[in-house]
Amino acid sequence: MSNGAVVLGGERAKDNGSRQRDPRAGESRTRILDAAETLFAGASYAAVSMRDIASRAGVGLGAANYHFGSKEELFKQVFLRRARDLNRERARLLSEAVEAALPSPVGLRMVLDALLRPAIRWSFDPGGRALFIQFLIRCQADPGSPLRALFHEDLDHLRRFLPALAQALPDLSEDDILWRLHFTLGALHYTITDLARLDSLSNGSCDTSTFEPVLERIIDYAESGFRGKLSG
Repeated sequence: MSNGAVVLGGERAKDNGSRQRDPRAGESRTRILDAAETLFAGASYAAVSMRDIASRAGVGLGAANYHFGSKEELFKQVFLRRARDLNRERARLLSEAVEAALPSPVGLRMVLDALLRPAIRWSFDPGGRALFIQFLIRCQADPGSPLRALFHEDLDHLRRFLPALAQALPDLSEDDILWRLHFTLGALHYTITDLARLDSLSNGSCDTSTFEPVLERIIDYAESGFRGKLSG
């Protein structure tokens, strides 16, 4: 991801960009990406074929292979297309928070808002961004999916938060911040993937129907976790 995205398939990425000079090629490529995202969000990586994707996109199999070369490359581009946007939004919110706080250090709550807001908001989006969240949920649960390798390679967008967290939490070591960031991201993942369980557990008393209350709850939780007393 620019803003944290690993660049994958370098030469192919350049070639794909040149192909999009023809608007029709760009439209075809977008339809293929949309179709792949929908199918990968609903079935395992192994169960979805390039032929399935081409059929849903309304293009020939040759067009899908022409634009992406392989199913794995297409999968990566589905991920990167949305992840770039998500991490640009995170970076923008973080930059705005840091600038607004000057000359003081940015507050922890504003850093957490920049980290958590985009993904929570996307999970409530009725359009394609919510579909991307479903894509992530499905692929993270699929041992045959290439997504785990992508997550391990793509970490720069998270490292961008470390200086702001260190300023907001000067008494914590870098290791302590990293552990607490890790736990916070785990809470974020569970929040965007299984709010229905909380509905059932609370018999509907917990408000999970709208974006802002959910965001405020997870920021409260994460802030308490980051500020919690160290053991020992």
